Amino acid sequence: MSYLEPSEFVSKMVDAGESKVYMSTKDTLIRAFMAGAILALAAIFAITVALKTGSPLLGAVLFPVGFIMLYLMKFDLLTGVFTLVPLALLDKRPGVDTRQVLRNWGLVFIGNLGGALTVAFMMSFVLTYGYNTDGGAIAAKVADIGEARTLGYKEYGLEGWFTIFMRAMLCNWMVSMGVVGAMISTSASGKIMAMWMPVMLFFFMGFEHSIVNMFLFPFSMIMGGNFTVLDYLLWNELPTVLGNLVGGLLLVGLPLYYTHVKTSPKRSA
Repeated sequence: MSYLEPSEFVSKMVDAGESKVYMSTKDTLIRAFMAGAILALAAIFAITVALKTGSPLLGAVLFPVGFIMLYLMKFDLLTGVFTLVPLALLDKRPGVDTRQVLRNWGLVFIGNLGGALTVAFMMSFVLTYGYNTDGGAIAAKVADIGEARTLGYKEYGLEGWFTIFMRAMLCNWMVSMGVVGAMISTSASGKIMAMWMPVMLFFFMGFEHSIVNMFLFPFSMIMGGNFTVLDYLLWNELPTVLGNLVGGLLLVGLPLYYTHVKTSPKRSA
């Protein structure tokens, strides 16, 4: 597996965060667009598998193929840059400031959203033969998911909002472990194995991923989900984005950085 020690791969995390800050606007948007599109396709693939086989676990087992594809192509997800880019700021890399971090996050958000919406349109067109049929069982399932994960949270008010926030934290804890896990190996097979496990966990547990939701909920609305754009933004996307940010940075990026890069002096015997 060509394993790297944490002191080695955490430095690679900081380097990766710095490189993303300096990437051109064009490259950032294209890479983010492709990441959003591939992850969206993986999501509908996993839902289709789960529905047709009756096994949600099998859908979760297969979902990581999308994450692996986009990572190996060096495409960028918002959840990943939430974890990596701030480390370059904390490490005081030259030219990296708060404005540059926010610029990167904003561009990746726009690109991910564009890719996810494109696949939402394409899949809705395909399933309905150009919007001439109802889309069948898959469309009905996705519509139900959209309603349950917006109006279902809204029913519980503030507690519902914080529930989705915490689910989003848990999500990016695992997704970022996948991002970091890919850095512990220099072989493709090692990277794939390290990414597969945490991503499968998040999907099967129903945690909230902001980019998956950028596809899922617009697609659900097209397929007849009975909720509004405001419901989606307030009771899903907003708390999910914030939870993904906090979870990835607080539970993955900072613990690794402060214990493997900015280490404290060792205690004497």
